[in-house]
Amino acid sequence: MKRYDSYKDSGVEWIGEIPEGWEVKRLKYVAKICTEKAEEGAEKVALENIESKTGRYITTDTAFEGEGIRFNQGNILYGKLRPYLAKVWVADFDGAAVGDFFVITTEHHFSSTYLKYRLLSEEFTDLANGSTFGSKMPRVDKEFLTDLPFAVPSLPEQTAIASFLDRKTAEIDQLIANKEKLIALYEEEKTAIINRAVTRGLDPQVTLKPSGVDWLGDIPEYWEVKRLKYFVSKVGSGVTPKGGASVYQLDGIPLLRSQNVHFSGLKMDDVAYITQETHDDMGNSKVMSGDVLLNITGASIGRCYFTDDALGEANVNQHVCIIRPTSSITTMFLYYLLRSDVGQKQIDIEQTGSGREGLNFESLKNFVLIVPEYTEQASIVTHIETECSRLDTIIDKFKLQIELFKEYRTTLISEVVTGKIDVRDEVAA
Repeated sequence: MKRYDSYKDSGVEWIGEIPEGWEVKRLKYVAKICTEKAEEGAEKVALENIESKTGRYITTDTAFEGEGIRFNQGNILYGKLRPYLAKVWVADFDGAAVGDFFVITTEHHFSSTYLKYRLLSEEFTDLANGSTFGSKMPRVDKEFLTDLPFAVPSLPEQTAIASFLDRKTAEIDQLIANKEKLIALYEEEKTAIINRAVTRGLDPQVTLKPSGVDWLGDIPEYWEVKRLKYFVSKVGSGVTPKGGASVYQLDGIPLLRSQNVHFSGLKMDDVAYITQETHDDMGNSKVMSGDVLLNITGASIGRCYFTDDALGEANVNQHVCIIRPTSSITTMFLYYLLRSDVGQKQIDIEQTGSGREGLNFESLKNFVLIVPEYTEQASIVTHIETECSRLDTIIDKFKLQIELFKEYRTTLISEVVTGKIDVRDEVAA
């Protein structure tokens, strides 16, 4: 791709040089912020409905109270909360936007799709991020947004840029989607390996016997069928610290919540911290190395992972259950059992039977486990880890490719909407 033939100084430091023929205008001269309340019954759009950095609409079950802000087809919804600054969508239907959006309508001589890409660009997102105010829910100020200068090409060139980026981002998004499908297939293969190993063992010729549980079927003849309570010394969760989120610290003792517990590991990027004093007050829910943590409420119910010495001191809130194995079962084998169809099926049965979005401790204690001797548990765990590690290497390669595609997408948008590259011939071709 080529650059424009000539450039000029924009007169705005953060914009820099722009192509000859482009103008610098403030947003308020090409667009306006709409604040009209929506009519009752209008289809509502929340922040969760807009995918970050892509501008794609996502159907969810999210609902919000209140009338919302009216928007029409062709209007731009711009998420003004700092964690959601890369959420920009050109509406393709009429509806009501949650108040965390600015609803923007462009003048007839300005392309809404071009403006969408301008608002999605990395330079603009960084600038808006630095302007936010408020400590708990930092947001972009309306006056800041409308007074912001933009480099503006002519309407035909805006249309050409928008058409080019629509096409190129769609191609990139398809490449990403193809990689995500491959990742999903390899994740399914990992699940199948785990399910097979924890229900049949490693000997394909092993003699089977009825388990006595209809949904479980046959199991190796020398494996035991027992309730979880016979293999653990603790089943229990924590509580929300007194004072709730207001007592969370920037550092200290990690308080593990359901969003931190995933099948692939403990995600600590948004972990909450509590003081040593609060941790000691919550002595019954202190985490020990070798525990299995299981989410017992909400949408992530059933997700689990194990702890080891690397975690150090930690605690859990009421949405995470500590399951502490005895010496008769290894931590890793218990984790794989709960992660497998053996554990997840029982979670589904419990939810279907009770109609609740939560597991109680008594039902957990009565979960059915199928358990071989200790030495065979260790062999099965080694097999699972070896096979899953092989697949994880492939998955990680695809994830890296996806990140590179996303970085290219972001860079491409920024370079095109700021005039660093000229795509007019690309569109004409």
